Amino acid sequence: MPVWLRDYSWRQTPSVVYVAVPGQGGRRLRGRPDIFCAEQYLKVNAPPFLFEAFLWAPIDEARSVARLEDGSVFFTLQKKEAAEWESLLAKEADKAKMQRIREDAVLQAHEKAKEDLDAKALRKRERSKCAVEATIKLEEAERKRVEDLKEEERKKATEEIEKWKEQNEKQNKVQERGPSDPIKKKQERNEIRFWDRGAAKTASGQREARSARNMFSEKIKEDSIPAPRRAASIQLSFTPRVFPTALRESRVEEEEEWLQKQAEARRAINTDLAELEDLTEEEKNPDWLKDKGNKMFATGNYLAAVGAYNLAIRINNKIPTLYLNRAACHLRLRNLHKAIEDSSKALELLTPPVPDNANARVKAHIRRGTAFCELELYAEGLQDYMAALRIEPANKSISEDAEKIRRIIQETE
Repeated sequence: MPVWLRDYSWRQTPSVVYVAVPGQGGRRLRGRPDIFCAEQYLKVNAPPFLFEAFLWAPIDEARSVARLEDGSVFFTLQKKEAAEWESLLAKEADKAKMQRIREDAVLQAHEKAKEDLDAKALRKRERSKCAVEATIKLEEAERKRVEDLKEEERKKATEEIEKWKEQNEKQNKVQERGPSDPIKKKQERNEIRFWDRGAAKTASGQREARSARNMFSEKIKEDSIPAPRRAASIQLSFTPRVFPTALRESRVEEEEEWLQKQAEARRAINTDLAELEDLTEEEKNPDWLKDKGNKMFATGNYLAAVGAYNLAIRINNKIPTLYLNRAACHLRLRNLHKAIEDSSKALELLTPPVPDNANARVKAHIRRGTAFCELELYAEGLQDYMAALRIEPANKSISEDAEKIRRIIQETE
């Protein structure tokens, strides 16, 4: 049973109420007490001590603050209406009314937390939208650059083809034209001379004339042969491949899927490129960041551990262990709603349920159940503990904790 704190003190001004809640009998409140402040309800839970107050008039919980100093809790409550209170506590009310005030306070806290989560999700969607728009612009610029390069190469190839056609046409004209007219005239004169002279010469002279005529004819044939084509080189280029192996039709779908996953990973990293570009390759490894966060958690540096897990999740948000470890840090830091959110995300990633992830699923249920119980949502916490117990029926520690939560629920009904 809790020890109720009755030795509190308070004072007021027309607009502010100051409340001091020390420990019982001069004993200090240890650890980090669970402090809850609503419009007409205050609560301090520091086991085994418990303080509860139903206020005289409503306060502005958004501007009210509480601090822990020297083992005592000090509230600074801003009144909604500037007026003197007759007492800190409201007039005597029945249990049903007090229970209703408790439930309304918890409900308002849940609604506020939900609004904060919705606002956070909205800001996240807006950032994602801006990132997508920036990625689209980059892709459009890259596509335009590639198209410009293709157009430039096409024009260059067209010019080379036109030049080749012109050279080919010139060579064809040279071949069709044959030997020049002066050579033909010289050949006719020489033939007339040889025939006239052959009439007065002997048979040997005729053979010499025929031999000379044949040699001259061969020279004319050589002159009529066109010049060899000019040598040239043709440049060939091949489509680059990411993989070192040859292209196979049976592996195309598998390669495209791998390339798509790599592109998604690069886009995920490039989303926060301004922050990640200064990191080393080792610091961009999620496993290395997880080990670093585990070491910081072991030394009690929970905020630094959360930072390491946050960076690892931004690089790869598909590892359930990162969410589990960050949920443990949030529990130590009393960020209970964030612990619930991370545990739920881990359970979502730990599907389908198989024996290999049974231990991780037990941790996720236990951490989410603990956060629910710290928020006094014992029914929801009991559900998570029972889910963990169904995975490990022989775990006595989980069974005992579930029985304690069940007794608390029965006492508060």
